[in-house]
Amino acid sequence: MSSGLIPDDIIEAVLKHHDIVDVIGKYVHLSKHGRNMKGLCPFHSEKSPSFNVNPEKQIYKCFGCGVGGHVIRFIQEIEGYTFGEAVRHLAEEANIAFEWEQRTPEQAERQQEKEQIIKGHEFAAKLYHYFMGNTAEGKHALDYLRSRGFTDSLIDTFQIGYAPARWDFLASYLEKREFPMPLMEKGALVAAKSSGGYVDKFRDRIMFPIRDAKGQVIAFAGRTMGNEQPKYLNSPETALFRKSKVLYNFHAARAEIKRTSRIVLFEGYADVIKAWSAGVHNAVGGMGTALTEDHALLMRRNAEQVVLCYDGDDAGQSAAFKNLGMLLKAGLDVKIAMLPNRLDPDDYMEKYGPDRFRTEIVEGAVPPEKFKLLHLRRNFNLQDNEAKLRYVRTAIREVIATIESPTGREHYLKELASEFSAISSFESMKQEMHEIREQQQKKQRYGDNNDISWNNVRNDGTDSAPLPKLRPAYDKAERHLLYVMMHDRDVAELVQQRLGETFNEEAHAALAAYLYAYYAQGFEPDASRYMATLQDDRLERLASSILMTESDQGINPQVLEDYMRQIDKHRQQQAIERLEEERIRVEKSGDAIGAARIAIEIIALKNQLKAM
Repeated sequence: MSSGLIPDDIIEAVLKHHDIVDVIGKYVHLSKHGRNMKGLCPFHSEKSPSFNVNPEKQIYKCFGCGVGGHVIRFIQEIEGYTFGEAVRHLAEEANIAFEWEQRTPEQAERQQEKEQIIKGHEFAAKLYHYFMGNTAEGKHALDYLRSRGFTDSLIDTFQIGYAPARWDFLASYLEKREFPMPLMEKGALVAAKSSGGYVDKFRDRIMFPIRDAKGQVIAFAGRTMGNEQPKYLNSPETALFRKSKVLYNFHAARAEIKRTSRIVLFEGYADVIKAWSAGVHNAVGGMGTALTEDHALLMRRNAEQVVLCYDGDDAGQSAAFKNLGMLLKAGLDVKIAMLPNRLDPDDYMEKYGPDRFRTEIVEGAVPPEKFKLLHLRRNFNLQDNEAKLRYVRTAIREVIATIESPTGREHYLKELASEFSAISSFESMKQEMHEIREQQQKKQRYGDNNDISWNNVRNDGTDSAPLPKLRPAYDKAERHLLYVMMHDRDVAELVQQRLGETFNEEAHAALAAYLYAYYAQGFEPDASRYMATLQDDRLERLASSILMTESDQGINPQVLEDYMRQIDKHRQQQAIERLEEERIRVEKSGDAIGAARIAIEIIALKNQLKAM
């Protein structure tokens, strides 16, 4: 069964070449869990892993948010691709030759435009870099970078360049190379003049290319060398560049991130580059804007821990405090690097060297509770006894009492009592903490506005969860039957003869119809290959749920017959209910004879039902 215009043999080759565990393992840290692999879902926030991958069936299923499917569907979801784009991506990775027309003329045009815009950015990055390193006009920019501690090797590695103080430097070169200028404007490399022609977006700035996950240049950050504002100017958002979804240097850091399962997050581009030179090769940076949930989810997909390494001044620490909650909510283990004397990472490395930066700052990062206590201190004058007492009480209420672990609460309470023993005893602090926790628990228990946990599934067995709703007998029968049909062609043929597509659930009927067509094409039972024919998110989720939760244990001809009888019985019951409603309607209209005829029909159906 062809999927659109993509030949079956290409889909089959892609599915055979790519092991789902290897593909998903590039995005999710998986560990063995019985016959499955398990990890934190990359599509929603959770603390307890509910994302399952079945190596035998080559499918995945999250029992938290419901996503599921085969390896092509996973790439679609994780990368935002269409089905055809996902197949093409996997085929290219496997060096599988492919030829098909999967795009409409409009789609083909959009893809061509995207490729042209990327080519324009790649050309601009090379031009800016060459200009800075090879012209007299660019030498002052090169000298500036060198004075800031950027080696020539770093400048080349990150392809840093310079946009001269001219109105049409880049525009003129793009026109000479016959780049389509309206597209270059669409990509935010140039701007159109009202009088005709184009001018550059960036002038007299150090240029940092911003790349996507594939390493392609999709935008720029331009830094001034003087006091002009803004200090950093990013490309505006385009179809290629979404600030809320891109992390600087992620493409280069990805390998080290996967190796260590850790990301070191900086505020600025220069900090990332300097950290790279210090051997921190899992360093990434924000886009000069607030961290977003998309950023947090991107990091969670690739790492278990994030070290926030922001500037040591008030603004940097406030930003770290603000972003901490979002990263924790995403299910990340967060540590915060503490830079002394209000230094930023660049200054610290310049003053103390790269080795101390790695060992004392990055490796010495503190847990969130410690950071919150240190951050809170900034609001109190601890030279004053009254202020000390206010700090102690605030620290207990806002930080220590909120810690879930009893051991963690005791640890930080002892630290606090040790430092402020002259203000209050450990026992007094402990009593106050217990009172605060009791008040908090009462509010959670009886309040009208209790927070709903963002983690929608628990799998550790420690907390009671609402029992799942029991499925009707016919629904269970249909699911069991579909499970066996997906694994056994003969059973599918038997069901097709007996039931056809007359399943009670519409989605089950659709799965059966696709399965009949799949086997009619001569395919052997293969869950992943069958699901690739569906190309419907809802059906793929349902199929993956059935394949993950049902089993063929105890299946025999009698059980199969019982399943089909159960499905028939429910369909008969539904028909009787509809006729009962029709009889009442006809009777109310005054047609006693018509109502009697329907009543006779109902009796006949009930007798058939008893005989089943």
